[in-house]
Amino acid sequence: MGSRPTGERRTAILGAAAELFAERGFRGVTIDDLGRAVGTSGPALYRHFPGKEALLGEVLVDISDRLARQGAELVAAARDSREALDLLLRGHIAFALDEPALITVHDRELGHLTEADLYRVRRLQRGYVEQWVGVLADLRPHDSDDVLRAAVHAAFGLLNSTPHSRGGLGREEMADLLRTMGTAALTAPVAVAANSAAH
Repeated sequence: MGSRPTGERRTAILGAAAELFAERGFRGVTIDDLGRAVGTSGPALYRHFPGKEALLGEVLVDISDRLARQGAELVAAARDSREALDLLLRGHIAFALDEPALITVHDRELGHLTEADLYRVRRLQRGYVEQWVGVLADLRPHDSDDVLRAAVHAAFGLLNSTPHSRGGLGREEMADLLRTMGTAALTAPVAVAANSAAH
């Protein structure tokens, strides 16, 4: 395999692949379709990626890596845990609103990844979740990590609903709605934790 594309070229290829995979499904896209989408031929893409599966892996590893790196930077820049949570929410909401195709591809096509790429995606995602859990642990010190982890995953379900839930709302309206709902969901007291512990 040749060298992987970098910079704007790489971004263009991964973006086009995500859009096509979201629109037609992994099986409905050919390497020639992918080549045409970025102004080249399918065989030319083989110089960078050995095939569709590798390109799909690159798409999903890339977004997992970007979110994890962004999360670490936002938490490090925050003055306190409440600001860190707000920054994490804003960052994830921007992703969910601006790149909904990636959410669709992740939800629908994860099973087509190689074992190696699936491992990389899962490892990066676990690290991203733990960034949120660490912030929530300061805000909700009486809740266990298991409760906080479940809360983060549930909040992601809310934030990642954008391919289906946006409807007629403008971008900023939807961003404000998700931020308000996400903040409420992640900071609300969890009465069920005490009840479940009693059983």
